[in-house]
Amino acid sequence: MRSGVCWRVRSSVNGRYARRMASYLVVDSGCRIPLASVSWTFTTSQGPGGQHANRSNTRAIARLPIEEIEGLRPEQLQALRDRHGDELLVSVDDTRSQHRNRELALERLRAKVAGARVTTRKRRATKPSRGAKERRLKAKKQRSNVKSSRRRPSADDY
Repeated sequence: MRSGVCWRVRSSVNGRYARRMASYLVVDSGCRIPLASVSWTFTTSQGPGGQHANRSNTRAIARLPIEEIEGLRPEQLQALRDRHGDELLVSVDDTRSQHRNRELALERLRAKVAGARVTTRKRRATKPSRGAKERRLKAKKQRSNVKSSRRRPSADDY
């Protein structure tokens, strides 16, 4: 496994050449994205770059149906659907290289799915201790004294 991508060796028909092809994008242990289910679109990027930017399809747009993600619990799938709809969409045009933009898009897909796997704990209500209340009131009193010492003296002070 290299940088979150699970590699599998496939050989050609005659078996002379072996080529490494990625089959899954590993999010974490127990969760992975089959790369065959990611659909790609490449378009021209925006911004400066002259003729290269106008003629090269370097922007990578990745679409992943949420139900294709393996290893998510139903509540995690529902959280992804609530946040992103029925499919995850990532558009990257950060670099001038289509290959690098494609790698960045896969990394952002992985980050979105990893964010859905994190469960947030519900906050347990607590009340401040008596010492904390006293420290807060003491600090407020000191601040009040500092500010009152900056005021112009009133007629009663003379």
